[in-house]
Amino acid sequence: MTGLGTRERLLSAAQDELIEGHGHLEMQAVARRARASVGLAYHHFGSKAGLIAAVVEAFYGQLDEAAFGGAKLPATSWSVREKARIGAYVAFHYDHPFAPLVIGPLSRAPEVLDVETAFTRRQLAGGARMLEAAQRDGIVSADIDPDLTIALMIGGIRQALIGALTGERRPDPARLTDDIWAFMAAALRLPAKAQIRSSRRSS
Repeated sequence: MTGLGTRERLLSAAQDELIEGHGHLEMQAVARRARASVGLAYHHFGSKAGLIAAVVEAFYGQLDEAAFGGAKLPATSWSVREKARIGAYVAFHYDHPFAPLVIGPLSRAPEVLDVETAFTRRQLAGGARMLEAAQRDGIVSADIDPDLTIALMIGGIRQALIGALTGERRPDPARLTDDIWAFMAAALRLPAKAQIRSSRRSS
């Protein structure tokens, strides 16, 4: 943690403690790992619940950078870009050691409920706007309800990831991306030419 400020050290230490403790932590242990006082931990986060919520919020900030607002995605076509977004979303969860806890046990914890709710609302609102724009451009069928469709897609992707991350064997991420995209393409009634497959599977 060399070079990190106190708050960042505490967040990193808390994440590690949560992973090792399968969703549980103690402020004393976090402070020891971060080489800071317990008083500083309470000063920055107010309580253990506040610290856990901050760790989850930081995780979602990183996810947003990887797959949403801050993502650098290909712009060759709408379908290519949105499938790449799914690929980035899957890769982030596969690569991040905290992901199984966030989408699993911690998602039901009272201390992170507000963080979960806020992130989900942002996803739903942003996704609905994206679908509305695609409808105006004639890419997505005008017959679908953007709000209902994005809610079904986000819920389905989340359940797919829970299964992938908590199962005995993780499916290949490219295959999982293909399967999720096929589900989305069908839900959006995209033409067959837009239902792109990964190069790994088509070769």
